[in-house]
This record gives sequence, C-alpha cells and structure tokens, in this order.
Amino acid sequence: MSLTTNGRPPLLRPSAVRPSPRPSGVSFLPKNVGLVHDWLPVYAGAERVLEQMIHVFPEASIYSLIDFVAEGQRGFLQGRPVETSFLQHLPFAKRGYRYYLPLAPYAIEQFDLSNHDVVVSSSYAVAKGVLTRADQLHISYVHSPIRYAWDLYHDPAHGQRRGLRGALARLVLHYIRLFDVMTVPRVDVFVANSHHVAQRIWKTYRRRAHVVYPPVDLNRFTMTTDKDDYYLAMSRLVPYKRIDLIVDAFTEMPDKELIVIGDGPEYAALKRRAGPNVTMLGYQPNEAVTHYMEHARAFVFAAEEDFGIVAVEAQACGTPVIAFGRGGVTETITPGETGVFFDRQTPDHLQAAVRSFEQLEPSLDATVIRQNAERFGHSAFRSAFSELVESAYKSFQHDRENGALAPSLVPHS
Repeated sequence: MSLTTNGRPPLLRPSAVRPSPRPSGVSFLPKNVGLVHDWLPVYAGAERVLEQMIHVFPEASIYSLIDFVAEGQRGFLQGRPVETSFLQHLPFAKRGYRYYLPLAPYAIEQFDLSNHDVVVSSSYAVAKGVLTRADQLHISYVHSPIRYAWDLYHDPAHGQRRGLRGALARLVLHYIRLFDVMTVPRVDVFVANSHHVAQRIWKTYRRRAHVVYPPVDLNRFTMTTDKDDYYLAMSRLVPYKRIDLIVDAFTEMPDKELIVIGDGPEYAALKRRAGPNVTMLGYQPNEAVTHYMEHARAFVFAAEEDFGIVAVEAQACGTPVIAFGRGGVTETITPGETGVFFDRQTPDHLQAAVRSFEQLEPSLDATVIRQNAERFGHSAFRSAFSELVESAYKSFQHDRENGALAPSLVPHS
C-alpha cells in the first residue's frame, strides 16, 4: 500500500468501495440489517444520525446498551422497538449509566446479531465491538474514537481527577483503550463523520475510513438577511467547548454584544466573569434557538469538534461563523465566503478574528452561506450512506461467492 508524504494513507470516499452500476429504480440494499447504537439516554447528535440510518433501513432491528429516551422525543425511532442490554435494568442506570462504562464492553458482546446479513454500528464508545460471524458484513459509522479515553485523556480542561477516584478512572480508561483497539478487526468497513475523524481513526486504529458527513436538519432554519447586531455562542457549558474563551474575549470588547445560549456545570462561573455586554440566557427552547441563530450577526465557535453540527446550522440561517480553525469545522466553513478562522484558543486571537470578520462582512452573501450548508442535509446523508452500504454489500457477497480470503472491500492497512 502506498503512503502519502505525511506517512498516512489516502482517505477513502464512498465511491472508493468497488462501484457497481445499478439499473434505475433498483436497490441492492440489504434487507436484514441490525443497527447497533452505544447509548440512548436522550435525542442528541448521534441519535440524529441513527434516525437517518433508520430511514435508510426502515425494517432494521435496533440495539442499544440502554434506552431512556423520553416519550415525547421517541419519534426519531419511527416506532421501532429497541433491544437493550442488562445495563438497562441495573440500579440508577437512567441517570448514572456512564458509571457502568466498565461493564459496557462485556454488555455489547451479549447482543445476538446472528440473524442479520449486515450489522451497522453507530459508535462513539463500544458499539463497534459487537460480535459478528465471518459471513456477516459489519460497517461501523464512527462518530469518534472514544474521546475521553484517547484525545482528552491528558486534557486539563477535561477535568482529570486526583486521588483514589482519579487512579480508578485512569485504570478504567486504560481498559477501555485496550478493548477499543482489540475490537478493530471486528469491523469490515469504517465510516467517519469527517476527514478530521478519519485521520484520528487512522492514528488510533491504523485503518482507513470512508467519510459520510452527519445529517443536519436544514429545514428547521430559514435563511435570513435581516441580521441584528449581536454575536451568538451556543453550547452545553462544559470545559472543552471553550465558552469561557468566548466570554473573556467579548468582555474585553465592550462595544460588541454577545449572547450565550446553553446550560451546564460552568454556567454560574461564566455568568460571574461575563461583562455587561455579555448576556447568559441559559437553556432555551428550539424556537428561541432558531430565532437567535437566524438573526445573529455571526456565530462564534471556539471548540475543536469532530464535526460541529451547530456551525452548519448557523450557516443554514445565512449566518457566518467565526471558528477555531481545527477539527470538523475546517470542512464545513469556507474562509472568506462563509466565515473566518482563528488559529489559537486565546482571547487575543478570537478578537483578531472578529476584527477580520467585520472587515469582510460587507462582502458576505447569505445565499452563498446557506448553499454551503445544504451540502450536509438529510438527503445528502441518506444518499451517500445508502450508496456506500450497497456497494460494500455487493462486493462482500461477490467475494464470498468467489472464495476470497480477504474481501477486497475491506480497507486494510
């Protein structure tokens, strides 16, 4: 296998799986599919991906370690039942399911998937570790290699504990890393939600990955040219989201208004350090979020995210984005056309980016910004993902019928 000059293999696209022309209107999608998800505590970003997978495979069986999604949020499951693991029935699992992480590798292996021709795992923790036979195709859509066990392990902002609890947590994460690497060979085809994650998959697993961007609900937002004079930040208020950086930067620019939407453990501390030009709104319902997003002068994003759906949602409103230039946002924002980047997570660099944005602002076109966001809609995800699964399944069947020892669809390193 040839390597690029940086020592990494070229990333695969969906078309890199052996393409198979199909007659118009004919689908080669497998019928007997099992969809395996890590956790179902709420309807959030990973669950939006699962929702669109269910649209692609409406008859699929669904498996998850736990399922505590509230009744009013269950529409995304489209009436499909969910088979859960024994973790569902353990004490305090609804609120404390993360404390059962040491049991998750064992629990995920207990699902009996033997009746499925194809297994699709939606994994950001242990779902890719399911057990399948040699005659079953396993495609894993990896939202991220386990962030808290790999990339964030030494990150001070992630909150490393000290003492006995800290030592125990580090021991558990060591065990999780071993399981994570051990289960790599169980996956036939890796799919990443961005090129940024695909590079992390290569670094962590030494496996190449296809890239299918996650679906964004563009219909929820309307392109708006009537912008107000405030800047907007929105996130769960936890350390790695770096809302503190945004609050500090704008507090030092008293002539600029910042609105922050979101709740979390850092809310009280951020409210104390915020200047009079910074408004902390806390949690807001979807209707309010949509209004503020549509009318913001610009959206400010300071985290390094695997993809960053909220930055695409802002662009769906015709709202430009000022973002830290690392992670998935470098694939969703076009500098100079839909936003600007800053290259270090410091107030000075963010302030410089705001000044650059204000110089660029008169030349920005809300229509162009909206068009950029449309690359990431539901239909784009369904089309790309179904094409990848079809091609992989056909190749898998062809190789089985011809006795191939190592199926050619598998992107071996």
